[in-house]
Amino acid sequence: MFDRLSTYSPQALGVLRIATALLFIAHGTQKLFGFPVAAMGPTEGLMLIGGLLEVFGGLAVLVGFFTRPVSFVLSGMMAVAYFLFHFPGSFFPQANGGDAAVLFSFVFLYLVFAGPGAWSINKQ
Repeated sequence: MFDRLSTYSPQALGVLRIATALLFIAHGTQKLFGFPVAAMGPTEGLMLIGGLLEVFGGLAVLVGFFTRPVSFVLSGMMAVAYFLFHFPGSFFPQANGGDAAVLFSFVFLYLVFAGPGAWSINKQ
């Protein structure tokens, strides 16, 4: 049974890449445009850089354009964001609001090694 499921690994990876990118872009548009909901604070400095990386890096990952190097940068960005903005509040991600940052960081790190999967501009 699991061998049969394994034949769909490229498609499942593509779905993971696309869903992650769409959520990531939404975080960027929140910071840059106040859409779909307004950002929690002013978008300047590191927040502006983060918003730009989230939108443009997210778009690149969405279409599968240079997925591995872009994901490497985004994984690092999310790790830095976690330790700069969330970790000082508490050790535990559930308490400091950093769950998404941790999850994004590890999903992007996985994409560095796994590649884009199905339905991407650049193939493996």
